[in-house]
Amino acid sequence: MAKKLLDVMRDKIRFKHYSIKTERVYLYWVKKYILFHNKKHPKDMGKIEIEEYLTNLAIYNQVSPATQNQAFNAILFLYEQVLSISLKDENIQALRAKQKKHIPVVLSKEEVKQVILCTNGIYQLMLKLMYGCGLRMSELLSLRIKDIDFSYEKVYIWDSKSQKDRTVPIPLLIKEELLIQVKKVKEIHTIDLKNGYGTVFLTFGFDKKSPKTKYETKWQYLFPMDKVSKDPRSNIIRRHHTLDVTFSRNIKRAVQKCDIDKKISAHIFRHSYATHLLQNGTDIRSIQELLGHKSIETTMIYTHVIKELNKSEIKSPLDF
Repeated sequence: MAKKLLDVMRDKIRFKHYSIKTERVYLYWVKKYILFHNKKHPKDMGKIEIEEYLTNLAIYNQVSPATQNQAFNAILFLYEQVLSISLKDENIQALRAKQKKHIPVVLSKEEVKQVILCTNGIYQLMLKLMYGCGLRMSELLSLRIKDIDFSYEKVYIWDSKSQKDRTVPIPLLIKEELLIQVKKVKEIHTIDLKNGYGTVFLTFGFDKKSPKTKYETKWQYLFPMDKVSKDPRSNIIRRHHTLDVTFSRNIKRAVQKCDIDKKISAHIFRHSYATHLLQNGTDIRSIQELLGHKSIETTMIYTHVIKELNKSEIKSPLDF
C-alpha cells in the first residue's frame, strides 16, 4: 500500500536528521497548504498556488515575516526533497509579510544577576551558562558531557543554527558547578543502566554506525530531564534533555520575582551577552565568531543597541 504524502515527507525529514520540532512545523504548514487548495495534490500545483497561499498568509492571516518564511521553507522542502520538483527557476513572487526591524531588548549586568539569583535549582546553572557563553536555547539544551572541555576551559557547540561548529570559553565562575553537574549526570546514568535504560538520542546514521555509543556516559545530555520518557519517534524509553518549555517557564518565574518590567525571554540573555562584550571593548569580529553568526551584518545589530543605550547621555529639553 502506497504511503500518504505527509508520511513520506515525515520519513524524508527524519532521514535528513531534522529536529522533531521542525518536523511538526513543516508537516503543519504543508497540510495547511494542501487544505487551502481544497486537498489538491501538490504535484498538480506550482508557482501560482504557492504564491496565492503565501500572499493569503500575509494579507488575511497577517503572519510575521518569520512565520511566512517558515511556511515557504516547508513547501520548498516538500517540492524539492519529497516530490523532486525544483522551484529554483520559478521566481516565486508572493506578497511578503511586512518586515519589521526591531532593536533587541537587552538587560543590564545588574538585571542579569537579579534574574539569575531568582532562578531555582539546576535552571540557575543553565541560565548562567547560557548567558555566560551567549548560547541559543537549543544549543544549551543539546549540550552533552563530551562538549565541556575542562582542561582547555572550552564549550564546544556542534551543528548550530549556522551549521558552523564553534567553541566559547567556559565562564570560570561556574567551572566548579559544571564539574558537580557532570558528576550528577554520571550517577544518574549509572542508575539508568541498572534499570535497563541508559541510552541517549543519536542521529540515525551515527546510531546505526556505532550502536554502543548511545550507552556511553560522555554522550549523555548535560542537563537531562528528571525522569525517563518515551521517545516520540522511536518509542524507546530513555532520558532526554530538559525541555525548552520547562526552561522558559522557570525563566519567566524568575523574572516575575525580580519585578523587572521588560519583555524577557531566554534569547534576551544571548543579546545581553553580545551587548556586554561590546561594551567591554571586545571587537565585533570576535563577537561574530562567539555567537556563530554567518554574516557580520547580523552581529552589527549590537552596535545599534549600544548607540540606543548611549542616547541616555543626551538630555531632554525638559531637563535643561
